Amino acid sequence: MALVDGVGSWAWVADPNTNHEGKPALFIDRDGVLTREVNFLRSPEDVALLPRVAETIAAFNRADIPVIVVTNQSGIARGYFSWTDFERVEAEIKRQLSRAADAYLDAVFACGYHETGLGALGVRDHAWCKPNPGMLLAAADRLGVRLDRSWVVGDRARDLASGRAAGLAGGIHVMTGHGDTSERQSALALVQADFQVRTAADLSDAMQLLDIMTEATH
Repeated sequence: MALVDGVGSWAWVADPNTNHEGKPALFIDRDGVLTREVNFLRSPEDVALLPRVAETIAAFNRADIPVIVVTNQSGIARGYFSWTDFERVEAEIKRQLSRAADAYLDAVFACGYHETGLGALGVRDHAWCKPNPGMLLAAADRLGVRLDRSWVVGDRARDLASGRAAGLAGGIHVMTGHGDTSERQSALALVQADFQVRTAADLSDAMQLLDIMTEATH
């Protein structure tokens, strides 16, 4: 676990020696998609995985498809909590995934910058801040995954927009967290010839991608 730039770009890779070269990846947003939305999750005691999340991630683990979390953390920029608090939450998420279904994450990338942030964290339109693609591009650089075969799952249109900007194959908009009709309409508007948009109730519906992405590994 480390701040990539010493300030607001944070990355963790489970095993830097594992070769994911050429594989598709499943990118997922964290708050409201992986975990219950609590508005600025800052304490391990507030971590609650959403239903069927662990089982879904475990299925991708068994298929040898990397699962990578990409998350904006403006609460850090605003001074609501620290990177130490964030890391404690991450440790609890990993513990709950393992306990529930022997599931695991291959990497986590987090952006602590925000235009209303304090001090050096007050950066407008930072490259890592979704809808910009910086975290996904960094993941491809660190893990070697193939972006044009990868998908992203998020509750906000900006999650899918970051995937489109990074050259992903497509994205799934879910109705958990901040997912609502307005976000869904904005997500659907992101469709283009080389970027698919699918809709789902929650992360468990990402199972619809498993056959597509498994075929892409061969």
